[in-house]
Amino acid sequence: MELEMQKVITSLFAVLLVFIGWRTLNWVWIRPKRLEKILRKLGYKGNSYRLLFGDLKDLAAAKQRAKTSSISLSDDFLYRAAPTVFTATHKHGKKAFLWLGPKPLVYISEPDQVKEVLNKFHNFQKPRGGNPLSALLVTGLIDAEGDRWTKHRRIINPAFHLEKLKNMLPAFYLSCNDIMKKWEEMVSAQGQCEVDVWPYIETYTSDVISRTAFGSSYTEGSKIFELQKEQSELVMPLSQSVYLPGMRFLPTKRNKRIKEIHNEVSIALRSIINKRLKAMEAGEGIQNDLLGILLQSNSEEIKANKNMKSGLSVDDIIEECKLFYLAGQETTSTLLVWTLILLSQHTEWQERAREEVLHTFGNRTPDIDGLNHLKVLNMILLETLRLYPSGVVLGRSISEDTKLGDTILPGGILLHLPVILLHHDKEIWGDDAKEFKPERFSEGVLKATKGKAVFFPFSMGPRVCIGQNFAMLESKLAIAMILQRFSFVLSPSYIHAPYTIITLHPQYGAPLTLKAL
Repeated sequence: MELEMQKVITSLFAVLLVFIGWRTLNWVWIRPKRLEKILRKLGYKGNSYRLLFGDLKDLAAAKQRAKTSSISLSDDFLYRAAPTVFTATHKHGKKAFLWLGPKPLVYISEPDQVKEVLNKFHNFQKPRGGNPLSALLVTGLIDAEGDRWTKHRRIINPAFHLEKLKNMLPAFYLSCNDIMKKWEEMVSAQGQCEVDVWPYIETYTSDVISRTAFGSSYTEGSKIFELQKEQSELVMPLSQSVYLPGMRFLPTKRNKRIKEIHNEVSIALRSIINKRLKAMEAGEGIQNDLLGILLQSNSEEIKANKNMKSGLSVDDIIEECKLFYLAGQETTSTLLVWTLILLSQHTEWQERAREEVLHTFGNRTPDIDGLNHLKVLNMILLETLRLYPSGVVLGRSISEDTKLGDTILPGGILLHLPVILLHHDKEIWGDDAKEFKPERFSEGVLKATKGKAVFFPFSMGPRVCIGQNFAMLESKLAIAMILQRFSFVLSPSYIHAPYTIITLHPQYGAPLTLKAL
């Protein structure tokens, strides 16, 4: 009897090993080769699949070369800002694919297909899988799908209504005014001086989120910002490596630090949220900031449905707060710094924008009605977003065979919409596509793009960035206040080095020569 039991156990163990072996072989070889065959039949081009790692080693090397390369202001910076996009499309054309380990990533560059992907968001969802530690950076609305996305969007939407944003303008002004005072002190001695504006811009946008999200000052929120910044730098390399099951549990220095930061940020945010909830229970007034509006909207959703599950949990709200911080700060700071760099190069547009601002406000504090009517400044910001979009690609995935245009794409692949490639495409924008020409947008985005899906710095379709109006209003106020006080040109010490962490940063800062007006 005992011998028979041993035989059964041995047989089961053998079956298990065969099953695991088959699954592993299918994952690392059979399935990738099948997908490669399908993609080539569909007209996509890419390298032949290489066992387990695919193109990851080549892509990591390309990113390192890009980061250490030097370019001039007149050079095409696409390979430096988006080395993965450049590597694939430069070698294989617009219908390119590459290998992120055993999984193919396909570039979708045809405008009608881009539009279809962004509109059919139930079919083309945010990428899943990869290293689970990446999700510790931020989740929330940005990666929610289906009914969960619908619920989150409905509850969060009131916080970004235009009327609510109008009430946040004083917080924008206070944050920007703090920076202006510092610059004025620095310039006052000689009438002009060199200032690396990048850290000040980061401080401004961080302060704005702290004030508008939590009613607190930057000093109270700075710890969260610094932690999330460190978290971003730790998480990004994970996308350049193959994730093997269980790797997140390894006690590596990186893994431990990612988890520590996640816990620290969650504890800090939970404390802020719980204080607000207690204040609400005690009948105190709702604060008119993003968190206050979100908690009120959530409470109303729960009351209307008489069901706690119809609202967001405290953990959900923590994730949305992390998203406020990361997305709100990153997107606006990069838009502002590249706008200042471009206006430093193109002083004729700086003068046109200043003339418009002074005509509208004089030396008065800018108000929302005036800001919304600054046509020249709006054109400048749109052109900046075209040349230097905060996010250089948008990622999507499909889990099953899915129709796109006249093509059936195989399930199990990743899709990238190459934002920066489409924004720089000469076939779309003309031979001057690489040049700074805000007049492209003189008659609006629809006219400039001829109605095609070729300009989407904030995405488009149902999942268009909920904070788009927030970011544009914050940027207009800051540029208007700077133009009222200073003229500026690039410092001789400026090094042109766009590179991507999560968003497109100036690698060596943005030193400008400021001159008091």
